[in-house]
Amino acid sequence: MLAGGAARRLGGADKPGVRVGGRALLDRVLTACAGASATVVVAGPRPTVRPVVWAREDPPGAGPVAALAAGLRHTTAEYVAVLSADLPFLHGATVRRLLTAVAAGSAGTEGALLTDTDGRDQPLVAAYRAAALRRELAALADAHAGLTGLPLRRLTAGLRLVRVPDPVASFDCDTWDDIATARARIREHGHVLDEWISAAKDELGIELDVDTAVLLDLARDAAHGVARPAAPLTTFLVGYAAARAGGGPEAVAEAARKAAALALRWAEEGAAGTAPAPGGRPDAG
Repeated sequence: MLAGGAARRLGGADKPGVRVGGRALLDRVLTACAGASATVVVAGPRPTVRPVVWAREDPPGAGPVAALAAGLRHTTAEYVAVLSADLPFLHGATVRRLLTAVAAGSAGTEGALLTDTDGRDQPLVAAYRAAALRRELAALADAHAGLTGLPLRRLTAGLRLVRVPDPVASFDCDTWDDIATARARIREHGHVLDEWISAAKDELGIELDVDTAVLLDLARDAAHGVARPAAPLTTFLVGYAAARAGGGPEAVAEAARKAAALALRWAEEGAAGTAPAPGGRPDAG
C-alpha cells in the first residue's frame, strides 16, 4: 500500500490520516485488506487499525514506482494487491475480485486493475503477479539508472492486464472537494448503517460478519413489545451472551433468536393481559 505522497492538492495535509466516516483513509483501506497474509505500507510509521509492515522508498519521495519496489521487497507472495491509501469506498470483496481476476485469468494475465468513471486505468487499485512486477521494475531500473521520479504508466505499460470497471471503488480523494463528496456519500440512507457498523468494528477491534437485519429486527421487537429503552439494552445483552458462547456469527444468531422469542412472548402476554376474558371480566393473566 502506497501512503507516502505529498498531497499537494490537499495543501500538504496528512492525507492517509484524513478521516472519512470517523476513520482515517489509511485505516479504511487496511480494513479492505484484512484477508491478506501480510500487509506492507510504504510510508512513515503511524498508529493503524491493525498491524502492518512498514517500508520506505529510498530516497523518501522518490515517487510511486520506487515506493512500489520498496514494498515488494517485503513480500514473497505470488500475487499482490497494490493500493493507494486514499480509497474511501474500497471493500474486501473488490480486492478479492481483482486477485481472482489475475489468478484465474488466462496464462498470460499479469495484472487486473480498476477503471474509473471515465474509463481511465487506476494502477493503484489493482492486483498483479509479483514476478511480473519484479521483471518490469528491474528493466526500468536498468533503463533509467534507477526508479526515482518514474510514473506508474511506465511500469504498467509492459504488463498484460485485464480491466475491471468500478467507478465507486476506484474513487480516490485528491482534493478537499473529493473528501467532502466521500463524507457526504457515506451518510446517505443506503450506506450509513453499513459504514457505521464497519467503523464501529474497527474501533472495537472486532472482525465479525453479523446479520445486521437480525439485530435490527430484535431491536424493533424489544422496543415495541417491551419498552423503547429495551432495544439497545437487549442488543448489548445479545452481544455479551454471544461472546460467552465463544463468539462468531452463529453464536450471535442463536442469542438473537432466543431474545427475539422472549420479546414476542412478553408482547403476547401484554396483549392477553388487556383483552377481555370470557364473561367480560379482564383476564388476570
